Amino acid sequence: MKIVADNKIPFLRGALEPYAEVVYLPGKETTAEVVRDADALITRTRTICNRELLEGSSVKVIATATIGFDHIDTAWCEANGIVWRNAPGCNSWSVKQYITSLLVTLARKRGLDLSALTLGVVGVGNVGSKVAEAASVLGMKVLLNDPPRERAEGPGNFVSLDEIIAESDIITLHVPLQKDGPDATWHLFDAARIGQLRPTQILVNSSRGPVVDNKALKAALASGHIAGACLDVWEGEPELDPELVDMLDITTPHIAGYSADGKANGTTAAVRTVASVLGLPLTDWSASGIPAPAQALSFGIQAIGKSLQEVLTEAVLHTYDISADSDALRTHLGDFERLRGDYPIRREFTSFTVRLEGGTPEMASRLSKLGFKVIQ
Repeated sequence: MKIVADNKIPFLRGALEPYAEVVYLPGKETTAEVVRDADALITRTRTICNRELLEGSSVKVIATATIGFDHIDTAWCEANGIVWRNAPGCNSWSVKQYITSLLVTLARKRGLDLSALTLGVVGVGNVGSKVAEAASVLGMKVLLNDPPRERAEGPGNFVSLDEIIAESDIITLHVPLQKDGPDATWHLFDAARIGQLRPTQILVNSSRGPVVDNKALKAALASGHIAGACLDVWEGEPELDPELVDMLDITTPHIAGYSADGKANGTTAAVRTVASVLGLPLTDWSASGIPAPAQALSFGIQAIGKSLQEVLTEAVLHTYDISADSDALRTHLGDFERLRGDYPIRREFTSFTVRLEGGTPEMASRLSKLGFKVIQ
């Protein structure tokens, strides 16, 4: 039995070797010749799994250790008897942490009172729902847009995209990439829709690069048509437009979901998928050995004289300061893939304990709702 795996997937080595030959390769080196005699592929988004790669191979299952699956030609795989699975929700807590850090960083940079602002969340699945919860904890009013969920659940909790644009101060996108159909998201924010935005609004995209027309966004920023934008995903990545990068408030190399915990979840899901299809005794396997980050997992906050927003900001930025990733990409613009491949250990809110000194019950409650363990 042979399994071909992306060599950047963490916590994987050693799990499958007792049962199969495992070949680890960079995603772009996973070719038709390599997979011809493989039984399974464990991938990330850099490997395009389509007819050109798979036709004539013995591949039975493709497991991507990611939420996104637009790199898999799902229709061709299904028509040719190849099982495919993604890892839905694996990094939802990681993106929640990323967006929370982004929001408090924007607030500090621009002097914003988050409790006076409205966040529009476009796409309210595993990720978007957690982002919405975090924004509520920060005191923001939250509007939700998700047409598939609205059709299934009714309109009660959802608003139209036009209403999101009309009423939000910050809009954050958490949709899958779909090129056609009633819920197409390719260039969801194209020149026309970006043209609907106001000079006070900020657009954030950490979903998939082509959800936002980058040329139209660049033109809107250059003209002052919108206040700002933050991108973690890009059209044409890893090649970036340096002029667009310079215009952004926050700019990161597709790492919103890159917490160590999120990666472990993705690897776990991939191994279980392969085990289930190939009949291996690993269907309850879990990734282990997640390392500690550089910062302390237990830390104190002296809350006397500080506002709720200041306390939450201090806690969030202790776990993850998004500015470091933004500065690294600006400084090393040509090293997009290296910055992803050598990404430092980041742990999610739930890994941290806060000793809250002089804080109010409301502060403790909000920290707990973000996921922190709180000691008073």
